Amino acid sequence: MSVPLILTLLAGGATFIGALLGVIGQKPSNRLLAFSLGFAAGIMLLISLMEMLPAALREEGMSPMLGYGMFIVGLLGYYALDRILPHAHAQDLMDKDLHRAPRNLKRTALLLTLGISLHNFPEGIATFVTASNNLELGFGIALAVALHNIPEGLAVAGPVYAATGSKYKAIFWAGISGMAEILGGVLAWLILGSLVSPVLMASIMAAVAGIMVALSVDELMPLAKEIDPNNNPSYGVLCGMSVMGLSLTLLQTSGIG
Repeated sequence: MSVPLILTLLAGGATFIGALLGVIGQKPSNRLLAFSLGFAAGIMLLISLMEMLPAALREEGMSPMLGYGMFIVGLLGYYALDRILPHAHAQDLMDKDLHRAPRNLKRTALLLTLGISLHNFPEGIATFVTASNNLELGFGIALAVALHNIPEGLAVAGPVYAATGSKYKAIFWAGISGMAEILGGVLAWLILGSLVSPVLMASIMAAVAGIMVALSVDELMPLAKEIDPNNNPSYGVLCGMSVMGLSLTLLQTSGIG
């Protein structure tokens, strides 16, 4: 099994951590959840704009028009998909969900599972493609995806557990959303494994960069603010950028990157 695929599996599997937190009654504070979402957004923004897109544009045979065009395709594609899919609202992370009628909770849980699963699918592709092109960047994207998968697993498991009283069902439905990400990575591995064109890979990288930027700006940062209105999500974003930038600098200066 390839390392990029393993990273995708681990990133998707982080959903189970959130699911476990949702059923054992030790939910992290909203402040910590919001910070982790901002931190993940910071990692994604820095890698996408400072590493992935420039690397795609530097590829031999890649024209600026194609590179930037694919970046815009990724941006617009994410927003188009986001308009179609049901949203996982931050309120569903809160304890007040536990006071709703079980029937409403079941509906909320199903919508959350569907919405998060469909959003996770392209993230699995993004993680695999990035790691295939640059393993160090792949580690960064996998870390960012794993960090924001924990609150997502919590968002699904909490309502399901409250509605059914079953920890197994809660973990199962939360796991489904994480499996969608793993499925995206596996399909990318099966389909892209035979496609070795550097220009094609660079084009996909540019589109993935667009998806990651849109995900950070449209989903992660607003969600962080919604979960913890009293704190600025920019702190987490700046910390994520700083940590990722420092790690990439150390890798490059040491000759590893």
